[in-house]
Amino acid sequence: MNEKRVHFIAIGGSAMHNLAIALHRKGYTVSGSDDEIFDPARTRLESYGLLPEKFGWFPEKLDQNIDSIILGMHARGDNPELVRAKELGLKIYSYPEFLYEQSKDKLRVVIGGSHGKTTITAMILHVLQHCGIDCDYMVGAKLEGFDVMVRLTKEAKVMVFEGDEYLTSALDLRPKFHLYKPDIALVSGIAWDHMNVFPTFENYISQFRIFMEMIPDSGSLIYCNEDTEVQKVARVVHGKMKKLPYGIPEHSVIDGKTILSSPEGNFPLKVFGNHNLMNMEGARLVCNQLNISNTYFYQAISSFKGASNRLELIAEKPGFTAYRDFAHAPSKLKATIGAVKEQFPDRKLVACFELHTYSSLNKDFLHQYAGSMEKADIAVVYFSPHALELKKLPMLLPEDIKQAFGKSGMLVFSDTAHFQQFLLGQNWANANLLLMSSGNFDGLQVKDFAENLIV
Repeated sequence: MNEKRVHFIAIGGSAMHNLAIALHRKGYTVSGSDDEIFDPARTRLESYGLLPEKFGWFPEKLDQNIDSIILGMHARGDNPELVRAKELGLKIYSYPEFLYEQSKDKLRVVIGGSHGKTTITAMILHVLQHCGIDCDYMVGAKLEGFDVMVRLTKEAKVMVFEGDEYLTSALDLRPKFHLYKPDIALVSGIAWDHMNVFPTFENYISQFRIFMEMIPDSGSLIYCNEDTEVQKVARVVHGKMKKLPYGIPEHSVIDGKTILSSPEGNFPLKVFGNHNLMNMEGARLVCNQLNISNTYFYQAISSFKGASNRLELIAEKPGFTAYRDFAHAPSKLKATIGAVKEQFPDRKLVACFELHTYSSLNKDFLHQYAGSMEKADIAVVYFSPHALELKKLPMLLPEDIKQAFGKSGMLVFSDTAHFQQFLLGQNWANANLLLMSSGNFDGLQVKDFAENLIV
């Protein structure tokens, strides 16, 4: 691509602002606009001189000298700048389209699945960095040892994508991961999500089948054999690509530490839980396809601490540990609670989950959570009435939630102050706290709050 002047419509999104920074670092002239921008995007854009002087849409600032428009999912079809860009005949990309254009001459590794995408992508990047292998990437969380979430260079021969299945833009209703055209693809799990755009489970599953069938005959499909839905799709998917299933590797838990057992030796890990061990196996098979041996992989992965907000340790003292996790899908909720309980079987587990996504706040979807918090000693669900209003959904009743989850003694809160009072009143001796949300419990600073519990 020869374009050097790029304008972002809705620059403040998580993926969008990271792509803007990546292009700025690559030498492009970058401008952008948005009607509101929150941290961390606001601070990060400001640090690179990319924060718009005023918030809002300014179609009069667009002209024929702009090489490309990059359109964020947050921008509506009637956005004034988008309308103006069409009038001027400017080239308009969604950010997935633009990422593909930047990587079409590279080997593309795409990590898909309803859960585990960020962690698996982070594991692969950690190992590649440890082995000194240069690569471009796009990942959905801030990773330790990486200063940006999107990296684009001319030199790297490989690009690793976290492949989100959500829609591309207001103009393009394809799932994002359909645009990346993988040479090597991984699918970690399929559990119905985003019911606002995929109204049936069958429709949702079909997006993954399409994704798998994009792999060329010379490519590789790596898939979780422990997931029934993934297994069924992988067995029937058309194509001559290499198919590599994975499951839970042999391991043991000794004094709260997970030890991986392999022909190459025993390796103590900094992560735990069956879902993380499966994620690691998938990452290993991807790295094998990139000519990294098992020995080098295990040596590198031993120092991996996890991705931000993915079973992330946020406070600790003798007899007490607090974690936060991005879990929002029923399968991930169940796996995350199970992982903490299995790692610390003798400690009381207080598991708190915020209904935050469109699907989780929808009464018709709630029954999908049945049994998902069963292993928690104390199960707590939080929801914000304001979030329901914003998503134009009917108000939920605590009894609706309790009935759907089917967990005896479940507590339901819809007020942050009451939720905090409950947690502050608990006895945290020989206990663990798990805070799970794709939001922030209505502005709760979870790390600071958890650290106050150990004072």
